[in-house]
This record gives sequence, C-alpha cells and structure tokens, in this order.
Amino acid sequence: MGSRGSGATSVEQHLLQTETPGKNGLQAVSSGKVGRTLRWFTTVVLNAAFLGMGVSAAVLGPTFPDLARNVNRNVSSLSEIFVGRALGYLCGSVVGGVLFDCMNHFLLLGLSNLLTIASLYLTPFCKTAALLTTMMSVTGVSFGVLDTGGNVLILDLWGDKGAPHMQALHFSFALGAFLAPLLAKLAWGTTASAQNYTEHQSDRSALNQSFEATLDSVFAVPDDKNLLWTYASIGTYVLVVSVFLFAPFFKKNSKQKKSAASAQGARRAKYHRALLCLLFLFFFFYVGAEVTYGSFVFSFAITHVGMEESKAAGLNSIFWGTFAACRGLAIFFATFLQPGTMIVLCNIGSLASCFFLVLFDKSPLCLWIATSVYGASMAATFPSSISWIEQYTSINGKSAAFILIGAALGLMATPALSGILQGHYPDLPVVLYTCLGSAVLTTVLFPVMYKVATLPLDQKQEKSINSEGQKTLLSSFRLIKEAK
Repeated sequence: MGSRGSGATSVEQHLLQTETPGKNGLQAVSSGKVGRTLRWFTTVVLNAAFLGMGVSAAVLGPTFPDLARNVNRNVSSLSEIFVGRALGYLCGSVVGGVLFDCMNHFLLLGLSNLLTIASLYLTPFCKTAALLTTMMSVTGVSFGVLDTGGNVLILDLWGDKGAPHMQALHFSFALGAFLAPLLAKLAWGTTASAQNYTEHQSDRSALNQSFEATLDSVFAVPDDKNLLWTYASIGTYVLVVSVFLFAPFFKKNSKQKKSAASAQGARRAKYHRALLCLLFLFFFFYVGAEVTYGSFVFSFAITHVGMEESKAAGLNSIFWGTFAACRGLAIFFATFLQPGTMIVLCNIGSLASCFFLVLFDKSPLCLWIATSVYGASMAATFPSSISWIEQYTSINGKSAAFILIGAALGLMATPALSGILQGHYPDLPVVLYTCLGSAVLTTVLFPVMYKVATLPLDQKQEKSINSEGQKTLLSSFRLIKEAK
C-alpha cells in the first residue's frame, strides 16, 4: 500500500483517509459533516427505493386474479406476464450495468423509478393481455436497473464497511415483499366477485365482437376500484422516493467528473473474470432454489405430504417469514461477522435443511422445522456474496449486471425445469431434489471462489494496480480541493 501514496503529500493522504469519493454520481464530495450526511441520506433513500421495489414486485401475486379478470383471461393462461417481467429484468440489468459506468448514478436510478411509477399507474387500466405483459416488462426493466445500480452504489458509498448496509438494502426489499399482500388484500381488499366479473366480461365480449377495436377495450378504468387504488398508492410512494433520488443530482456543488474512484477501486483479483463467472453460477443455483422452493412448497405439501390447504399456506408463509426476519437480523450480524463467514453458515444451514427435507419428505413435523431453517439460511446469502466479492475485486456496473443476470436466469430456468420434471415424476419429491442439488453446488462453489479470489497477483499486475492507485489518490485529492 505504500507505493499507492508515493505521489501525495502527508496532508493529501490525511484528506484522502477522511473522505472517500465515489464514482460518477458520488462526486458530491465535501469535507466533514456534509459528506457523512450525504452518504447516510443516499443510503436511506436507496433502502426506501428497494422497499418500493419489493412491494411493486410482490403485489403481482395477490392481485394476479384481479388483473386476469381485468383482461378477461384465466389465471392459468396468463403466465406470459411473469416471463415478460423476467425478460425485462434481464434487459434492465444489462442496460443499467452499461449506463451506470458512464452517467450520473442518481439520474439513472431516478429515471428507472419513473418507469416503475408509469407502469404501476397504468397496470390497472390494461384491458388486454398483451398490454399488461408490456407493462410488466417495463416494470422488469426498471427493477433490473435499480437492483444493479443500488448494489454497486452501496459498495461505492461504504466500501469495506458496507456489509451491514448491503444486508439492510436487501432486507428492505424482503420487507416490501412481506407488506405487499397486506396492502393488496387487507388495506384495500377486493370488491368484484370472480364469478360475476368473468360472466360480465364474457357478455361484454360477445356483444362487442367487431373488427374495429375501441380504446376502451384496450385501455379503460377497471371495474374493481380497489385494484386501482392499490397500484396507485404504491406508485405514489415510489414517486415520493424518486424525488429524493433526484435530489443529489441537482445538488449545486455536485461534481460530475468521471475520473475519480476510491482508492479501493484499484483492487482487482488475479482471475477477475473467472471469479465473476463463478459468482454467476453461484447466484444461478442459489436464486433458482430460493424461488423454486417458495413457489412449489404449497402444492408439494398438499400433493406429496397430504397437508390441508390452510396448513400448506402456513408453511409457505413461514418460509418467507423466516427469510425476511433473518435478513433483518443479518444487518446486526454483519457488523461483527465477515461476509465469507456468513456465506459459510448460510450454506451449512441450507445443506442440512435440504438433506433432512429429502430424508424425511413425508414427515409434516420435519417439513415445518426444515422449512423454517431453510428460509432463515437463504436470507443472508445474496447480500453477503456481493459484500464478499468486493473484498477481493472491484465491482462496477457491468460486473454487477453480469452476476445479476445469473440470478435472473436461475429465477426463470430452475422453477420451470422443476415444474416440468415434477409433472413427469409425480411420485418423487423433485422440488426437494432440486433444492438439495443447488445447496450442494453452492456449498462446493464457494471454496472454489475463495481459492480463485485469494490467488496472489503476479508482478506485472501489482505494478499496474499500484500505478492506477497512485493516479486515483491524486485525482481524488484534486476533487476534494475543488469541492472546498
């Protein structure tokens, strides 16, 4: 580290230790209390944005039947909206990763939130499946941009001290997902009967069959006003958060220069790309297993274990409840545990719970206990993995987009494949086998990632990084003087 400061005076080094300017949108560097206040303000706003993303993503579940009635379709024939949102997320992750490295961070995240707002306000008005799928795709794009940018921005803001804040960010998303059903069904409820509404729509379709489509048949006020108020209230919350996201962009003394990165930005593993590819696979298996179990545990408990629907619903709730609760607890654990330690503990818990699920797949008691442990074990893995990799190699927008694409592909592919196999082999607990296989693979992958991450650099790489670090220190010092 000594060579990195060789081009700066002792005064310059002191200033650089007290202030760590970030990238692009983080160039609103200032000394003392103002800089700390801006950093905490940005962190709080990002958590609020992820809370809104969690609510926006999860509200689709409880309102899905209402939206299906709105477009005169059966729930079973409207699965394309999930595919549309997943594809939108993929595109948003790629586009967001590219743009995050070349434009103001706050502007990009604020614009992505505007897409969320537009889709939330317009979704209840959609009267065709194609238009509804389009809105879901737009929402997916905004989620991809915000997810990519938010994770990178937290790393830029806090560096090596960012583990608790990363856990808080993802807890905010889980909390939003937990609150969504309460908002959709308890706060607003539903007014239209599914049977009456379907019959009304069928009669309307029979009377209005003509070649010339009217605007009302494509885009109109929904008959269920509570559906409208549910989406409008979420959209209004996201709108308020967007105002605060744009605030740092319009800050008068904000610097929009691209040249300064923090001194830790020069950190790069010997096999940087190989490490990213391994994390890509890690997230593919982890997220795939998480979504697969959360999606199929209800039907599995009924068909394979013979539970009643009410108890199966409780089993589903306890999985996501322990998941959200332990993400909250992980904020405190991350203050004294290293990210790598938390990943190992999570992997052990996931592997043990999946093993007992497979071994005692017919036991209701084991299903309750192991499901609780599995949900708790899955909670901290994702944010801990992002904090962990930042300790060994720098993560920019493109890198974050790449590893999040792995998560998105796992989200799409694993549940679909598990559902197909379960249909072909109804007597086997395919869902449990999928989760156990994923737990084994993630447990094996992490030591491999650690080995790759800790390989020593050769002399050429060290010289290149030291040179880059020295230039970073000097450019950071110039920015601090300009901010003053």
